[in-house]
Amino acid sequence: MAEAIAVLNAGSSSLKVSLFALDGEAVALVAKGHVEGLSSRARDERSAARHLFEFLHDHAAGRDVVAVGHRVVHGGASFVHPVHVDEQTLRALEALVPLAPLHQPHNLAPMRALAVDAPDLLQVACFDTAFHRTQPQVASRIALPSRFADAGIQRYGFHGLSYESIANALPVVDPQAASGRTIVAHLGNGASMCAMRNGASIASTMGFTPLDGLVMGTRPGLVDPGVILHLLDALRMDVREVERLLYHESGLLGVSGVSSDMRTLLASDDPNAALAVDLFCYRAAREIGSLAAALGGLDALVFTGGIGEHAAPVRAAIVQASTWLGLELDVAANNAGQTRITTRASRIPVYVIPTKEELVIAGHTARLIDRRKA
Repeated sequence: MAEAIAVLNAGSSSLKVSLFALDGEAVALVAKGHVEGLSSRARDERSAARHLFEFLHDHAAGRDVVAVGHRVVHGGASFVHPVHVDEQTLRALEALVPLAPLHQPHNLAPMRALAVDAPDLLQVACFDTAFHRTQPQVASRIALPSRFADAGIQRYGFHGLSYESIANALPVVDPQAASGRTIVAHLGNGASMCAMRNGASIASTMGFTPLDGLVMGTRPGLVDPGVILHLLDALRMDVREVERLLYHESGLLGVSGVSSDMRTLLASDDPNAALAVDLFCYRAAREIGSLAAALGGLDALVFTGGIGEHAAPVRAAIVQASTWLGLELDVAANNAGQTRITTRASRIPVYVIPTKEELVIAGHTARLIDRRKA
């Protein structure tokens, strides 16, 4: 019987599933679907698992689903490669929940549910942090005493599966840039940038948790640690209140008071919505300068993610703020959503490349299947 792999991307209220036909280590997308309106309660996790099995039954077209690959946001210092999911793995990943409370519990919930409902099904965890483990110590170290570094407090970086997808795709689009110095901007509700040299991560805007760096949908990005101390001390907020503020009430939503959705903000005539968009673009342009310095120059800039792929005004503002690097926007190409959005005279090309995280996860899962068979 023909075989297939399912890929899960579990969020706080949704479960996205992709089905890939499997031929050796080669994978090809067959179907995609999602379950909406979930909570973190156990009965919803089991319900999501049942919906998953129904989806696979309806779309597998006679293929035997032999494995499920999962996106996991935080792999900590220990998980540097995709791994088979077992009870020991789950316990280790649950210990990382405080480092990614917005994501990690929901990534792990379907693993637990499938372990009960389909205990013989191979499950593979793929990590957003793993791609960044090529960074030098000077990029990952936080300037705290060594005992904190020894306890795992460091810059990890995230969106690694997306960056790996772009690293795989860029050689087809621009082989010279792929072997050189590239900044990839993954812009969405969660947003970050990665500096890559020859397809490997050397620096990222996100750090110990997915809170750092760029302005995001509901997260503030870079914040002076003194602000946190002030919130705790002078304003008498407790830790949970600060956590809620930083993860759920800040970013585009907090600045605009309107929405966390870039599409809504771009369509709004509220001046605070405009300020939120301007701040998003300003911070992105500043980080491009920072990462270009880390690379010692720049050969290409790539936009990806929901905002990066679809919000032409945001791309335009960021590129126009970066003309000092040698970027020259092609307005018509940008508005049309073409792959290259800079003029031929532009010293540095800028591309829009869709991210395919699910394909990366499916590929890693296929390779683990083959190793287990061997």
